[in-house]
Amino acid sequence: MLYENKILEELLVGFIRNETQKAGIKKAVIGLSGGIDSAVSAYITSKALGSENVLCIMMPYKTSNRDSITDAEKVISALNVKSKIVDISDMVDSYLRKCDEEISKVRKGNIMARMRMIVLYDESSKENALVIGTGNKTEILLGYSTIFGDSACAINPIGDLYKTQLWDFAKYLKIPESIINKKPSADLWEGQTDEDEFGFTYEEVDKFLYLKIDERKSDEELIKLGFKKDFIERVNKMIIGTQFKRLPPLIAKVSNRTVNIDFRYNRDWNT
Repeated sequence: MLYENKILEELLVGFIRNETQKAGIKKAVIGLSGGIDSAVSAYITSKALGSENVLCIMMPYKTSNRDSITDAEKVISALNVKSKIVDISDMVDSYLRKCDEEISKVRKGNIMARMRMIVLYDESSKENALVIGTGNKTEILLGYSTIFGDSACAINPIGDLYKTQLWDFAKYLKIPESIINKKPSADLWEGQTDEDEFGFTYEEVDKFLYLKIDERKSDEELIKLGFKKDFIERVNKMIIGTQFKRLPPLIAKVSNRTVNIDFRYNRDWNT
C-alpha cells in the first residue's frame, strides 16, 4: 500500500502542476475545514506548488466546533502555508434576517457553504489563484455537497478517491491523527456527522460504490455479494437523484458549436 500511495501522491502532485500551468496560474486557495478531505488537498497542493503559493482559509460560523479551527491550524503549521480566518457568521445571519419563514438546517447549511465559496473565489481573484476542490468521490456520487457551494472549484485533486481511500492516504501523508480519527462532519450544525445523516457508514457505502461504479456490478450481483435490497435502492436513488450536481449547467443547443457539447477542448482554439 505504501508503494501505491507513493504513486498516487506523484500522480496528484503532477495533476495540480499541469492544470495550474495550463491556466497560467501559480497559486492556490483552499477552504480548510479541519477535516480530512481539505487537509489532504492542502498537503498535495503544497507539495505541487510550494507552501509560499498556497493560501488556506478557515471560515467558521458561530456554531462551528472549535476543534475544527484547532485541527486546521495543525495543517497550516505543518505545511507552513499562508492562512487567514474569515468568520462567516455576520454574512450568513444578515441573509437569514431577510427570510420571512423559518430556515431548515439543510437550507441554512447550503447558505453557509455558498457564503464560504464567495469568500474563496473573492480571495482567488485577489491572489490570482485557483480554488482547489476538497470533495471526495463518495460525497460526489451520493450528492452530499452543495452545488455552487463546497462542490465548486477550479480543479479537484481528490475527487476520484473514496473516503476510505483518503483515510489511508492521509496516514501516508502524515496528516495529524486528530484529523484522521475524528468523525467525518460538514460541521454545519452542532453535533452533525456525515454517517448519521446517511444512515450507513463510509466503509459500507464505499464497498458498494466501488463494486457498482468501478466494477460495474448489477444490482442482482450486489445482492448475491451480501448487500441488502433496501440499502441498494436507497444508495441508487441518491446517485440518480443528484446527477445534476455532477454536470456543468446544461446549455440548450441551437447552433452548430455549443459550449460543453461540441466545443470542449483546448485544441479547438488552434493554439
